Amino acid sequence: MGILTGNPKYEPMHYGEVFGVWSSLTAAKGMIACYQTHINHTGDDDLKDLLEEAVKMKQQEVKQMETLLKDNGVGLPPTPPERPKTNLEDIPVGARFMDQEIAASLSADIAAGLVACSTIIGESLREDIAMMFGQMHTQKMAFGAKVLRLLKEKGWIIIPPLHKPPLEDC
Repeated sequence: MGILTGNPKYEPMHYGEVFGVWSSLTAAKGMIACYQTHINHTGDDDLKDLLEEAVKMKQQEVKQMETLLKDNGVGLPPTPPERPKTNLEDIPVGARFMDQEIAASLSADIAAGLVACSTIIGESLREDIAMMFGQMHTQKMAFGAKVLRLLKEKGWIIIPPLHKPPLEDC
């Protein structure tokens, strides 16, 4: 029997898988701290709800990735401390993130996360790792649709220049 046959949980992770999972775990832990900070800065209840959902989604991802790395004898990256809850009014106006900035940042994180998940899926030899990141990708797509809807509803979406063909080409 070959080294990569049978139950994938008993197959060794290759260096690319280790690095991809470890890097994703590091990013997820950082995003939890970032989103907790953004929750303190937002005044929009709909955006706050999405940020709280993002924190829960990231916490679930962290648990999955930590378990995978621990089971494979890989050291874990440090975890930033939980961010305390604060009153929005206690943050000086000039020091606050604006809701539009927070929403744009969340949207960019989702886009980058989709690419990262796809990359790990493509690099994985272990089916369980590819499936785990496939699940995360699907969750990010669904969550991204919610964020996009909010951006459109609130008028926060930043539209790139629209391409219109010259009139003579129509």
